[in-house]
Amino acid sequence: MKLHFRNLIADDYPILREMFYLSLFVRGGEDPYPKSVIDLPELAKYINGFGREGDFGFLCHENTKAIGAIWGRIFDEQNKGYGFVDEHTPELGMAVIPEYRNRGIGQQLLALFLQEAKQRGHRAVSLSVDKRNRAKNLYKRAGFEIVKETEVDYVMMRTL
Repeated sequence: MKLHFRNLIADDYPILREMFYLSLFVRGGEDPYPKSVIDLPELAKYINGFGREGDFGFLCHENTKAIGAIWGRIFDEQNKGYGFVDEHTPELGMAVIPEYRNRGIGQQLLALFLQEAKQRGHRAVSLSVDKRNRAKNLYKRAGFEIVKETEVDYVMMRTL
């Protein structure tokens, strides 16, 4: 398996839409969400207009097949994301297509993202993860700590 990583750009929006949909956690035994769910305002804000100032991320592909992505966006008090910490901390989203999961791709994407966030001068990054999502273990291993908890999810943050 020969993987390639590159910066995510605005022209990647169709791929980003698909990756964002794949990033939505579906609880065991439940039906997947309809694809239109990502057009709801509270979700669409994570990717709409990707490429604006402050947005960044990476795409992982094998040959021409996109197999994973990680992206970050900064939100503000008036337009908070689920993993909002403050107006200076980018909130990340990540997905790897199902048949490529558990192969270390998420770890590689996360390492690239954290390095880029630090180079951009960010002091931390944050995310929201469902308590039942095994991805929380990846984030814990990468140094993320729980900073807020709701009934169903954690807000996690990693200092850079």
